[in-house]
Amino acid sequence: MNTAIRRGLIVALGLGLQIGFWLFVFFFLDEQFELISAFLDIIGAFVVLNIIRDSRKLSNDIPWIILILVFPIFGTVLFLITRSNLKTSQLFNNIIKEEKKNKNYLVQDEKIKKEIKRENLDVLNYLVNNTNYPVTKNNKVIYYDFGEKFYLEYLKELKKAKKFIFMEYFIIDDGKMWRGILEILKEKAKEGVEVRLIYDDVGSLSMLPENFPKVLGKFGIKCIPFNKISPLKGLFMNNRDHRKMTIIDGKVAFSGGLNLADEYINEVSRFGTWKDNAIKIEGGAILNLTVMFLNLWNANLKTDSSYEKYLIKSTVNTEDGLVLPYGLSPVYDELIGEDVYINMINSAKDYLYIMTPYLIVDTDMENALIRAAKRGVDVNIVVPGIPDKKLVYTLTTSFFEVLHKNGVKIHIYKKGFVHAKMFVVDDKRAVVGTINLDYRSLYLHFENGVYLENVSEIKAMKKDFEDTFKDCKILEDKDVKTGIFKASWQAILRLFAPLL
Repeated sequence: MNTAIRRGLIVALGLGLQIGFWLFVFFFLDEQFELISAFLDIIGAFVVLNIIRDSRKLSNDIPWIILILVFPIFGTVLFLITRSNLKTSQLFNNIIKEEKKNKNYLVQDEKIKKEIKRENLDVLNYLVNNTNYPVTKNNKVIYYDFGEKFYLEYLKELKKAKKFIFMEYFIIDDGKMWRGILEILKEKAKEGVEVRLIYDDVGSLSMLPENFPKVLGKFGIKCIPFNKISPLKGLFMNNRDHRKMTIIDGKVAFSGGLNLADEYINEVSRFGTWKDNAIKIEGGAILNLTVMFLNLWNANLKTDSSYEKYLIKSTVNTEDGLVLPYGLSPVYDELIGEDVYINMINSAKDYLYIMTPYLIVDTDMENALIRAAKRGVDVNIVVPGIPDKKLVYTLTTSFFEVLHKNGVKIHIYKKGFVHAKMFVVDDKRAVVGTINLDYRSLYLHFENGVYLENVSEIKAMKKDFEDTFKDCKILEDKDVKTGIFKASWQAILRLFAPLL
């Protein structure tokens, strides 16, 4: 049996046993059915009231509320397992401790902070006030509009490493891309360069052998799987490390939508042309990514008592706008990913360009997009023409009609699959990173983004949109109409969106 299938079955069995245990507890007194039923109704009502009381995004909690009210046993058990595993996880507690302990490494320059306030840079104001990550000047940013362009530069920079290479990715798969990288990593480890790699155990489940860290360890490469799957963890596995970053000597960093597999550089074609992106950063902003990586590394495998030797004060002799790499984490209540996007939508005056593989938004973001279009902003969203997940794409299409009717232009990428996650607004601000417009990215996963304000490379990002539009079909009235059966199916999918 395939290793991935075997591990998946073990986990499914473990989750089934957890749910089965609780169902048994609820039902074993079948002679007291009416009493138990009334008790469950009370518990379900209590859970629903607590969800309403604590909710920051009620539209996203409504599916849980309906599930619990309609199926009080299954819904309540599923909700309690999900939430309790998140709060009691030793790994998550370690992450919280690491982030609190090491936030003093992230110091905001007060002059820049005052400048942001003086210039009314609202999105940056929000990020500075609600995250630990500082905004910096003196950075150089280069944008790559396809994975194959990124890959060539990526290999060149890896070969220059002298001190350390830190890598964190959701997916790693054997193929031309990974083999090219691995050969350099092996050579660098031989030279004494410290090489560390974090990969997500579920994201790479079907691609990597279970002993992957040991295999790399033989070459002197330190490697850990994030949140290794286990039948005892249940739905805690829902919270994955979806970040994508590489830091080289604290002087160069890469991030964006790209994982390390051949489809990302169009060496194989699973869903037509794979449209993705990445950026390279040189300068002080890299420190944010370094601390982000080390926080997660130490939470998983305690090896460093101090971060100082990795926190290189890197600068470039240019002042080109403001750059702020930031992270998302499900361990905190602040909804950084969604709030940044909504702030960017609200800031738009001329145009708003969005590229995303999934479009599964709550009412707050949906209404923000509609309000932007109604006040005259040219709102354009690029989504895939060939989806990677058909069920999720059906859910994406459920938003087309209301957005289109209210002036939002939906572009379908005819050549294949769009995996880039990018916002560009008014030639002034942009975000590139790993944060999809879906429930998982915005609320469940560890993610990272890079916010740019008045950076010259935003022009290259805008041009990428303009080039991509040429390969798209803009939806018309006839394209967004749905029959009663499809509309009903889409409504059901929306109900279960948090679980997809």
